[in-house]
Amino acid sequence: MDRFEASGWLDWWANPSTRLGSIEVSVMVGSDDTDWDAVARVREQDVEEIAFLCDLDPVFVLRFADDSTIAVNVHTTDDRRQFRLTEYVQPTTRAVVSRLDL
Repeated sequence: MDRFEASGWLDWWANPSTRLGSIEVSVMVGSDDTDWDAVARVREQDVEEIAFLCDLDPVFVLRFADDSTIAVNVHTTDDRRQFRLTEYVQPTTRAVVSRLDL
C-alpha cells in the first residue's frame, strides 16, 4: 500500500464564488491498486467550526499547497479531531437546503 501525508485545507463553499470556511488539516492518504483511504486531522480550535459546517453539508473541497483540489465527503469518527474523507462523486453544482433556527 502506498502512503502520502501532507498539509492542506478543507474548504467549504456556499456557492462557486463564496467560500465560508477554510480549515487547515493534516491529511494521511493510503492507496492500493483499487481503492484509497484518507483521514484528516484538525487542530483543537477548529473542531467546532468543522462540526458546524459538516452539519450544514459534509461536502468540502480538499486543497493542497500546490492548489490541487478534490471534492470530498467529510465523515466524523470517534476522535473529535479526526475525520474520514471519501471522494465526492456527485455533480459539483447542486442545491443544498439547510435551515438555521436562531
